[in-house]
Amino acid sequence: MSVLNTWLCILGAYLLGAIPFGLIIGLSKGVDIRQHGSKNIGATNCGRVIGKGWGQLCLLLDILKGFVPTLVYGQWLFPTEPTAAAYGWWLAVAFAAVLGHLFPIYLSFKGGKGVATTIGVGLGIWPYFTIAMIVSVAAYLVVRYAFGFVSLGSLVLAVVFPIALAIYMYIDGLALSTGWPLLAVALMLAVLIFIRHKENIRRLLRGEELAVNTTKPAGSEAVEE
Repeated sequence: MSVLNTWLCILGAYLLGAIPFGLIIGLSKGVDIRQHGSKNIGATNCGRVIGKGWGQLCLLLDILKGFVPTLVYGQWLFPTEPTAAAYGWWLAVAFAAVLGHLFPIYLSFKGGKGVATTIGVGLGIWPYFTIAMIVSVAAYLVVRYAFGFVSLGSLVLAVVFPIALAIYMYIDGLALSTGWPLLAVALMLAVLIFIRHKENIRRLLRGEELAVNTTKPAGSEAVEE
């Protein structure tokens, strides 16, 4: 694959990742979710403001906009002998999709928190990110439903992901000289999730975060993940 084609893939991944599905779904129901709840365009706020089913649809679409460009580029790039450079370009496409969600050009670079799109890109890079992300999503689900907070589950996912990746790389015998871009990007994604959840962290520490089963109709100004 030429360098030009790769850069076009990176641009395409960003533009796809930047599509604000939560906002589009809300507007289709006559609600601008940026004006309600947490004012976030992600699946959690979408579900709370206009309904659980719509939030689930938003979640799926946000995952797919990370998964599809990552998987397509991977299928285009591989099978080749994996190298640090090959992983680097693949990860650049994946990272662009997440940056698109976080900083969408269509919304003056004011986007969501990136968890669902991170899950998508994680599932799209086989096998190392995929296995690590499956473990991380399992940890997310356990924490989310044990403690009742989406944001806490998301933070646990961010912590578990690079740790699970490092363990799997070691078990599988992937040399650090080849796999270091995987670890570097996993850590960057984790840091971004923490940065985007800083307000949630503050509310968790104050005991003010809304639980999973809390529902707020459109017009409510309560904040959540």
